[in-house]
Amino acid sequence: GKSGAITPWAVSVPAFRAVGIRTRTSNPAEADPATARIGALWDRFFSESWEHKLPPPGDDGRVFGVYSHYASDQHGEFDVLAGVAAPADHVAMQGATVVDMQAGTYLVFESEGHMPQLVIDAWTAVWHYFEANPQVQRRFGTDFEAYSGPYQVAIHIGIQG
Repeated sequence: GKSGAITPWAVSVPAFRAVGIRTRTSNPAEADPATARIGALWDRFFSESWEHKLPPPGDDGRVFGVYSHYASDQHGEFDVLAGVAAPADHVAMQGATVVDMQAGTYLVFESEGHMPQLVIDAWTAVWHYFEANPQVQRRFGTDFEAYSGPYQVAIHIGIQG
């Protein structure tokens, strides 16, 4: 992987729908292996082959981790969805959930390497960036991880403005 700090860049993301399976958690819960839920969600996603049950993820073939329904900010609870992009009119099958991504400006933090370290590195960069740049305000609407393959993630964090 690349060494050193991850420098984000801004992109304008159109609204899109994701569909998958969902859990609710918080960053404090995720810090404790006894209460962490995101790893188990992804284990279930792949062990139950949800990527094959859901609509085709399009030409890019990406898998998404979607963060939504924030109770407050990074300290409160939020939903996490493991899924794929879906058509705007897609209705979730039994056991699945749809989340509509907000259109707007997102900062992209890209990381390469091995799971789960590459995601940990990217989220560490996210938190460091917003601590160091208080003038940049997160929306806490929808955020998402886009996995273009097993060794690359691009975390998209919605910002105001």
